[in-house]
Amino acid sequence: MAEVVEAGLWGFVAGSALLLGAVVGFGVRVPPKVIATVMAFGAGVLLSAVSFELVGEAYDQAGLAPAAFGTLVGALAYTLGNLWLARRGARHRKRSGRHAAHRQPSEQEQGGSGTALALGALLDGVPESAVIGVSLLDGGAVSLVTVVAVFISNVPEGLSSSAGMRKAGRSKGFVFGVWGAIAAASTVSAVLGYTVVGAFSPAVIAAVTAVAAGAILAMVADTMIPEAFEDAHLAIGLVTVCGFLVSFGLSHA
Repeated sequence: MAEVVEAGLWGFVAGSALLLGAVVGFGVRVPPKVIATVMAFGAGVLLSAVSFELVGEAYDQAGLAPAAFGTLVGALAYTLGNLWLARRGARHRKRSGRHAAHRQPSEQEQGGSGTALALGALLDGVPESAVIGVSLLDGGAVSLVTVVAVFISNVPEGLSSSAGMRKAGRSKGFVFGVWGAIAAASTVSAVLGYTVVGAFSPAVIAAVTAVAAGAILAMVADTMIPEAFEDAHLAIGLVTVCGFLVSFGLSHA
C-alpha cells in the first residue's frame, strides 16, 4: 500500500507542474522568447529521459525487439490520437497563440474544441505519469530523473497552452479546470502504472515502458519543439542540448 501511495504522490507532483505553468501562463504576460526557451529546455530534458530512463531500461529488461516494437506502437498510438484531436480543434493546444496561424480556436469558431483541448492534454500527460508508477517496480524506488524530467517539461507545456487558451477566449475556470483535472489524472495514471503493469512479466513491463516512451517522443517532436522553434529558433539547439545534459547528468549521478 505504501508503494501505491508513493506512486500517486509522485504522479501528482509531476502533474501539478502543468497547473503551476497554467497559473503563470494565464495570469502573467510571459515574453514569447521566454516560453520558447523553457519549452526547448523541457524538450531536451524529456529526450534524455526517454533515451536513458525509458527506452534504455526497456532494452535492458527485455532486449531490442520489445523495446523497439513498444516504442513504435506508442508513437503510432499518439500520432493517431493526435490526428483525431487535430481535426476537432486541438492541433495547436500547446501553442501560446502569438501567431495567428497557430492560434487555438474558440468554441464559437469550432464547436467541441474545448473538449478536444482537454482530451489532448490528457493524451499528452497520461504516458508521462504512467511511467512514473512503472519506475517504482524496479527496486521499489521511483525514478527521480523521470519525475524531474516530467515536472520540468510540464511547466512550459502548461504555461504555453494556457496562454493560448486565454487568447482563444477560454475562461479562467475552463483553463484551471482542465489542468487541475490533468493533475488528478496524472495521479491515477501513476497508480495504475504501478498496480496494473506490475502484475505482468518483465517483458510486458518493458514493452509498456517503451510504449510510453514512444508516445512521449512523438509528443515532443509534434508539439514542444515546434512551439520552441517558433520564437527561439536561433538558440533552440543549444537550449535543448542543455536540457538533455541536465537530465543525462541526473540519470548518471
